[in-house]
Amino acid sequence: MKIIIVVGARPNFMKVAPIIAALKAENAQRPSEEQIQHVLVHTGQHYDDSMSGSFFRDLGLPKPDVHLGVGSGSHAVQTAEIMRKFEEVLLGERPDVVVVAGDVNSTLACSLVAAKTAFDSAGTRALSVHVEAGLRSFDRSMPEEINRVLTDHLCDLLFVTEESGLQNLRKEGISDRKIHFVGNTMIDSLLACRERAEASTILDQLALRTGTENAGAGNSIGRYALLTLHRPANVDDRDAFMNILAGVEGLAAECPIIFPVHPRTRRRIEDFSLRSQLEMVRGKGTNHAHGPQRGIVTTDPLGYLDFLCLMKHATLVLTDSGGIQEETTCLGIPCVTLRDNTERPVTVENGTNILAGRTTEGIRDAIRRQMARKPSGCVPEKWDGRAATRIVDVLIRARETRASAGVLAR
Repeated sequence: MKIIIVVGARPNFMKVAPIIAALKAENAQRPSEEQIQHVLVHTGQHYDDSMSGSFFRDLGLPKPDVHLGVGSGSHAVQTAEIMRKFEEVLLGERPDVVVVAGDVNSTLACSLVAAKTAFDSAGTRALSVHVEAGLRSFDRSMPEEINRVLTDHLCDLLFVTEESGLQNLRKEGISDRKIHFVGNTMIDSLLACRERAEASTILDQLALRTGTENAGAGNSIGRYALLTLHRPANVDDRDAFMNILAGVEGLAAECPIIFPVHPRTRRRIEDFSLRSQLEMVRGKGTNHAHGPQRGIVTTDPLGYLDFLCLMKHATLVLTDSGGIQEETTCLGIPCVTLRDNTERPVTVENGTNILAGRTTEGIRDAIRRQMARKPSGCVPEKWDGRAATRIVDVLIRARETRASAGVLAR
């Protein structure tokens, strides 16, 4: 069996790394003639080292077998270019299975090509698979929501992370035979890397340990918050961006807010001349000789292990990221989501997440509530580090079923 696994943007890397590891573990038990071949295709949607290369190293991902080198562009240009280049790969490799993950443009583009590309006159094509299926924000203004819905209706097998995904797919008329509740491969990555992340030096680099002159494990970790922003609704709208900065201002006066700045967000800070606004929030913090500085502390994008270390020890996380909502729930860290909705309701219903909206008062209120709450929440069902193993088991069974029906891709 040959499997193409597609990655394109940073969230994909954490979702597919456990699948590749599970395939290697499966191959270790198989004779040479029954090995499962996997081909890792990187579309290049996130293409610089901070958004791609460092994650490959931290997650132990192999070098991509194929790099499409698409780069940035409008949604239409990027999606079309991925489709054009991926079709060539698909026809050359003729895989049995194509695996896409998440909700980025690469996800939709490659699932569309897989669904429409036949390898022979009989119409034989690869089995297409969506990892992280069924999530819905019900907000069609989000490009990711369009990608999610279309990908789910294109793919043959849908791997679901939470109960809401099952219900959403059924409501949309998708057959139960396509749907498999397997758990969350992003959590597989987190659990596999959690201990290794403790070797990160990021806490010392950012002077987040209390104590004085001597950094290191001997000093305790002070209170700090972690902030991430990248969604167009938050960073492409100057008023929304300023509302968020005003909303976190009070927290920044109490403890440092570490803000790894996404490239898109950095461009908007310059476009909107918001650097002075950031400096003003930073200036309202107080520097202490025996602890970290307060205010907003910006950094370049961080690698997976550095970010995981920061997240593990944070007092509070503020984010508009879907994946971080899941990771904080798994870690038991209070999370404030800077959005009006979430496609991951289990993080609110069972986890440590609350929705703040995007108004200044809503954000301030959410921060107050989260800072006052006692640790609570539970890890959702099947977020146990074995999602990738379940996925590989389903793929093997599906391949055997196709083989018996005489519809293999090759």
